[in-house]
Amino acid sequence: MTTPCPCKSGKDFEICCQPFLEGKALPETAEQLMRSRYSAYATKNIDYLKDTLWPRYQKTFSSIEVAEYAAQTQWIGLEILGTDKGQLGDAKGSVLFCAKYLAHGQVGEQRELSLFKKRKGRWYYVEPMAEGSRL
Repeated sequence: MTTPCPCKSGKDFEICCQPFLEGKALPETAEQLMRSRYSAYATKNIDYLKDTLWPRYQKTFSSIEVAEYAAQTQWIGLEILGTDKGQLGDAKGSVLFCAKYLAHGQVGEQRELSLFKKRKGRWYYVEPMAEGSRL
């Protein structure tokens, strides 16, 4: 029996985001990292969220706060609206996405343009950018 990936790629979890979440593979693009971070929220994999955060921000990452947030939130949909760079040979990239969630009985959306950077061959989430920003 197969399980659809939470990132809504249409692929099975075991061949899509699960290898990233288990540390068996590294995302090759900014979009793959975005999708895997969404899946980490959906599966409440807090360590992965911290490990894929830009190293400078890992020091202030609160695993307890993020775990509390994740426990109250059910992620129900992800749509990638656009990407800029963030491919195999790039050092940075951005992903515009809309994530849908259920929290406290209400459906909500998080729309964000996220900045990703590569360091030593590994992609990291850096921060949200103002929508319309260019790399």
